[in-house]
Amino acid sequence: MSLVSGAGAARTRRRGPAAGFARRGRRLLFYLPAVVVFVAAIVAWEVVVTALGLRTFVLPKPSAIVAALVANWSDPRFGLATSARATLVEAVGGLAIGTLAGVLVAFATSRWVTARGVLLPIAVAANAVPIVAFAPLMNNWFGVLSPLSKMMMAAVLVFFPVMANVTRGLVQVEPAALELMRSYGASEWTVVRKVRIPNALPYFFTALKLATTLSLIGAIVGEYFGGSSLVLGRIIVQSASALRFDVTWAAILLGAAAGIVLYLAVVGLERVFIPWHASVRSSEP
Repeated sequence: MSLVSGAGAARTRRRGPAAGFARRGRRLLFYLPAVVVFVAAIVAWEVVVTALGLRTFVLPKPSAIVAALVANWSDPRFGLATSARATLVEAVGGLAIGTLAGVLVAFATSRWVTARGVLLPIAVAANAVPIVAFAPLMNNWFGVLSPLSKMMMAAVLVFFPVMANVTRGLVQVEPAALELMRSYGASEWTVVRKVRIPNALPYFFTALKLATTLSLIGAIVGEYFGGSSLVLGRIIVQSASALRFDVTWAAILLGAAAGIVLYLAVVGLERVFIPWHASVRSSEP
């Protein structure tokens, strides 16, 4: 018996490196089409702008955008590194505030009918108001120079998708699962902890992926209406006014990169917390 198990362990060790290489190869093949399309789009952008002789204010070349990004990374006037860091802090702060508020309201609306009747219309009405209408109010309430005013702009955008998705996940539970828990005499808190919260987690992470990009949009739009000069929103406005559109596009590139990083962070958390869900298993190459 020990000889058989030892031989099996030896075969497993021999197959280990080969299996690892095969898995990495499949992962590279999975991401290769996206990388090829991205590189081809950048090359086509550079070639078309050069061939047509487009002016910088119409569309700068990718090489000019990268050059502006490097040249103005630590520039006193267009400090892109400092600006990106400040905007990212505002976006993450708004993401945290909006997510916390959305989850709390979702639990309240899923638990109490009265809270649902009061809070849901308010949430829908707040989501229907254009985000630019909130900017003067937030600046007035929390201060133009305060990062909190931009965080609250981001939180307004984040709140509704988180609240709506988490509410759906808490409410739309399989009746058979609820009946099984009640047959065991489980308390309401046990049902919430063992059934409703696990059912709501995939909805929560779906909302969080959407909220990461919305938080950056809210923070940058809030910066358009005043505040510190070293934030991405103000850099975009000031560089466009100075006809430095290469710097404008560099700031936009940093905002997009920050959104991608936040999105990938949420994807990583999703794989850690709900590896059992079908959406996570199907996304793995």
